Amino acid sequence: MNPTFHMSLPCLNIEDTIKFYTDELGFHVGRVTKEWADINIFNNQLTFVLVDQFKFDFPDYELDKHALPTFHFGVIINSDAWEEMYNRVNYWLSDHSVKKTFLKDKHGEHVSFFIKDPNGYTLEFKTFIKEEDMFML
Repeated sequence: MNPTFHMSLPCLNIEDTIKFYTDELGFHVGRVTKEWADINIFNNQLTFVLVDQFKFDFPDYELDKHALPTFHFGVIINSDAWEEMYNRVNYWLSDHSVKKTFLKDKHGEHVSFFIKDPNGYTLEFKTFIKEEDMFML
């Protein structure tokens, strides 16, 4: 088995969360109970656990003159999968997501877009211009 990432997050509504990640983003649901659900995001396990309420207060930070949320998560994928996801999201999203290039002409140059899920989480989809620059400064 190749290493994969697992993250568990609180959610307010299991059904709405499953619908967003499956119907709108095209990912697959794994195990589901009344209290939690696993979503397969590019072979990484994202578990949502039902809670009554939660709140994250966090400041933004700046990267290349763009304000980015300090609290976010995402996936790094190849450029073909990234374009497919970008087109899929912008097909159904009423507020179109904007491509942003970070670290232009530097090590780590990448293109990202950000969206929010029904729980208020910000997801980043990222592709590096040179894959080998993913961890280089």
